[in-house]
Amino acid sequence: MTTETIGYARVSTQGQSTDPQVDQLRAAGAERIYCDKMSGVRSDRPGLAEALDRLRPGDTLVVAALDRLGRSVIQVLNTLTDLDHRGVAVRSLREGLDFSTPAGRLAATVFAAMAELERELIRERAAAGRAAAKARGRQVGRPPVLDAEQVDLARKLRAAGESVAAIARIIGTSRATIYRWTEEAP
Repeated sequence: MTTETIGYARVSTQGQSTDPQVDQLRAAGAERIYCDKMSGVRSDRPGLAEALDRLRPGDTLVVAALDRLGRSVIQVLNTLTDLDHRGVAVRSLREGLDFSTPAGRLAATVFAAMAELERELIRERAAAGRAAAKARGRQVGRPPVLDAEQVDLARKLRAAGESVAAIARIIGTSRATIYRWTEEAP
C-alpha cells in the first residue's frame, strides 16, 4: 500500500494568498494540496473537508502551522484526534512536532490554546477600536445605503401608496432596503 502526503493551506480572507504556505508544503513533500480562503473558526471549510476525505491510514497531513487547522482548542484537538484514530500522521512545519506522541499531543493543546487566545485578543482589539471610533462620532461599520433625503422620499412615496418595487427603482436600491427604511416587513 502506498502512502500519500497531503498538504492543507488556509488564509483568513480573500485578499490574502496561500502561495507562501503552498510553497512550504510542496517543499515538505506534499503531493496534493488543498486550500481554503476563510476563517479558521468556520467548520464548513471545503478544502479541509476534501483533504480529510482523501486521507487514508498511513498517510500524512502536513500544515504550515497548527492554527491552520482551526482557531479553537476543541476544533484543532478534535481534528487531530480523528486523524490519529484513522491512522493518519500530522506534521506541522512551524511547530516541528509529531502529534502522534503524548508530548506532541500536549504541545498541540498548548499551540491550539495560543491560537484561540490570539483570535480572542484580535476580537477584543477590534471591538475596542470600533467603540473608540463611535465615541469620537465616526461612522462604524458599513455606511448607510440611503442618505436622509432618500429615506424621507422613500417614506413619503410609501405613504402615498407607491409600491416598494417602484420606490426601489426610483431611488436606485433594492426592495429589501426600502422595506428596512420604511419600517415595513416584506
